[in-house]
Amino acid sequence: MMNCGRDIHVDAAPERTVTVGQSATEILYALGLADRVVGTSVWFTPVLPEFREANTDIERIADNDPSFEAVVNRRPDIVTAQYEWHIGPTGSVATRDQFQDLGINTYIMPADCDTKNNATGGDGTRTAAFSTDSVYKGIHELATIFDANDAGDELIDELKDREENAISRAESLSLPDDISAVFWFSSPDGSSDPYVAGRLGAPGYMMDKLGIQNVIQSNEEWPTVGWETIARSDPDLIVIATMDRRRYAADSVETKRDFLRHDPVASQMSAVQNGHIIEMDAHAMSATMRTIFGLETLVDALSGMSFAR
Repeated sequence: MMNCGRDIHVDAAPERTVTVGQSATEILYALGLADRVVGTSVWFTPVLPEFREANTDIERIADNDPSFEAVVNRRPDIVTAQYEWHIGPTGSVATRDQFQDLGINTYIMPADCDTKNNATGGDGTRTAAFSTDSVYKGIHELATIFDANDAGDELIDELKDREENAISRAESLSLPDDISAVFWFSSPDGSSDPYVAGRLGAPGYMMDKLGIQNVIQSNEEWPTVGWETIARSDPDLIVIATMDRRRYAADSVETKRDFLRHDPVASQMSAVQNGHIIEMDAHAMSATMRTIFGLETLVDALSGMSFAR
């Protein structure tokens, strides 16, 4: 199996895996494989409610980046990662070769490397638009690796149904053709430019499916853009990330809302004036199966809004 440019061979279904990234963790839980997970790391939001009980008994090695030693000490057969920048050519945890030297396989979710160049620094640059097909591909491949093909097929079918239903509901809303939005993930501090979604990542997919224009035209996954530039575009919607992580000052949704209310530039935007601010699970803004749940969140919020022109 070719995975993010590397050929991997799995002779038997792994008995022990450490996950570096919430996406890989929750997909394995959804496949009924919680008993194979011996350690998790890199969490943005609480685990999905249906997996809370299973997750309670599994060691969280780190909320953010784990050390190489901490991962290896759990004696995994395979390490499953959400982001290539954690386990890749310049991995912040380790390179794939470092794990391979110890006889440990590695698997990176294809949503982070298909149609994406992670050698550009930061969160990488999309070379083509993200599609949920890459999420379904990751589910199928993990199900194959762990010999859980039936569970993989069932999960993919369920997610595809939810995706199609959300898009169908959005079409019934008759939104204006020129509706626009910006997705704000976080900011390092109150005076820094925000990290906002580029046009080709998961938020771009949501906006494309719902006929919403992204006012950010960068191909970078999460470029920093000044509020003056965003305000000139005057988006109809501002979608803000909610998360438990507290790496940056604006990880807090309350901090985001306070900024939008009081900043002399941001507070004048139409979306703020009209109360068109939508809270979305931060993990849904990444290329994960939760992106489909984010699509549902967006449709639910839009169904209660008016956009008089």
